[in-house]
Amino acid sequence: MKAKTLLVAAGLLLGGLGAAQAHAFLDHALPRVGSTVKAAPRELRIWFTDDLDPAGTTVALMDAAGKPVSTAKSTVDAKNDTLLTLALPALPPGRYKVVWQAACPQGHVTKGDFSFLVKP
Repeated sequence: MKAKTLLVAAGLLLGGLGAAQAHAFLDHALPRVGSTVKAAPRELRIWFTDDLDPAGTTVALMDAAGKPVSTAKSTVDAKNDTLLTLALPALPPGRYKVVWQAACPQGHVTKGDFSFLVKP
C-alpha cells in the first residue's frame, strides 16, 4: 500500500513539473533586474524560461512618473524564441520600470515587472 501511495505522489509531482514548464517566466534581462547602469541602454533584452508566442507577448518601459518611454513594438527574436527585445530611445538619467507579459505557445500567460536605474 505504501509503494502505491508513493507512486501516485511521484506521478502527481512529475505531472505538476510538466505543467510548470508550459509557462514562460523571466530568466534574466539586460539591463539586469534591479541594476544601476552608467550608460543608457539602446535596447531592452529579456530572456524567458520557455518559448514565447509573439501574439501575446509584450513589454513596455515606463519612466518614474509611469509614462511610457518607448513607442517601438517589442519583438520575439527570430533565432531565439525565448528572447524578447524592445528598441529604446535615448534615455535620460532616472529610474525605469519594465512591465512584461509573456505568452507561451500552449496559451499560458505570465506577467511581471522590474526596474533599473540609469545613473551616469
